[in-house]
Amino acid sequence: MRAHPMAALDPAPFPLVVIDPVANGQNEWVALCLRLEAGEGLPLRLQAVFGAPDLLAAIAPLDALLLLDDPAALTPPVLALLPANRVGFVVAASVLALDGVARRLTELHELGYRLWLEGPLPPGVAAPSALRTVTHDCARAPLPAGRLAALFGPHLARGVDTARHFADSEMAGFDWFCGAYPQDPALAAGENQDGSSRRRILTLLGLLSRDADSREIELQLKQDPTLSYHLLKLVNSAAFAVSTRITSFHQAISLLGRRQLQRWLQLLLYARQQPDGLPNLLLPLAARRGAQLESLCKQDGGERDECDLAYMTGVFSLLDRLLHMPMREIVAELHLPPHVTDALLARGGVLGRWLRLAEAHPARAALDEAEIDAADWWYSQLQAYHWAIQVGRNV
Repeated sequence: MRAHPMAALDPAPFPLVVIDPVANGQNEWVALCLRLEAGEGLPLRLQAVFGAPDLLAAIAPLDALLLLDDPAALTPPVLALLPANRVGFVVAASVLALDGVARRLTELHELGYRLWLEGPLPPGVAAPSALRTVTHDCARAPLPAGRLAALFGPHLARGVDTARHFADSEMAGFDWFCGAYPQDPALAAGENQDGSSRRRILTLLGLLSRDADSREIELQLKQDPTLSYHLLKLVNSAAFAVSTRITSFHQAISLLGRRQLQRWLQLLLYARQQPDGLPNLLLPLAARRGAQLESLCKQDGGERDECDLAYMTGVFSLLDRLLHMPMREIVAELHLPPHVTDALLARGGVLGRWLRLAEAHPARAALDEAEIDAADWWYSQLQAYHWAIQVGRNV
């Protein structure tokens, strides 16, 4: 894979950064959790990541929550790159047993940084009075007894990987949630699963793939009030900055063009089914996967049509969770190209390899095996999260 120009900034390998979205109880992304490889040289790795102007611009208006085992890595050169109004710190409570750490955390709080203490306090050690906001990793330990004081929030629950984790942590007083719980089918078990809109979108995607007449497409749109609402809301959103309000499907199709209409319809599969319902957290996750596969395809020299298929593969990779159907049945209805079908069903081929990486937090060895430079991977992450954040705000 061709190296991204960022790779030439420093002879050392670009750091790997684990990124996880943080959502509130209204299913809106509010921040991104970031963790870098720990160990010697962490301050230099932090400078490499935050020294480029891309990160905070790409994730705006969301903030970055930096996970740290020890605040010692926050040297003056590092802090100079971390604006207090955009970056907060999640710090292991265990380090309060070390000399000077409580004082250092208090100083950071006084500088305007938001801090979360994660995990139990060391025996006999009290937290500084200013630090009352907490984080808990549900994947590592049961939730603490009692309910957290809302006054000191927002409290963050990490490792929220199931619907049960989400319900329990919400009851315990946590406000922000980070984990794989949006993919748990049990989370949507009680919702009204009217699949008619999604079925019609699949029909529309089929019409677009065979280059059907615009009148056929408009007819399908007119049959579905929910889909009509979402499409007209989308084309009149800030994402398109139109000077004249779009009021007809003909105008909407003309504005978007068929290629963009197909792309947005893929995402509208994940849109909330009712205008007043909560957003679907699978939507930005699908958008992120699609954008990351598209970015990797572009970096690998893919042509426009190849990149479109890479994007489609990422977006469609969560359809089995959304539709509560086996993926094999879904791809049979969509008549996808064989290599896209192979990627979705067996994670086969180049697209399947990229999809496996986008689904996980890959180690450097996995990237090396896929011949992806760490700087290229970082760039694809930034593009992916930038797109997902915009989609979440406009769909």
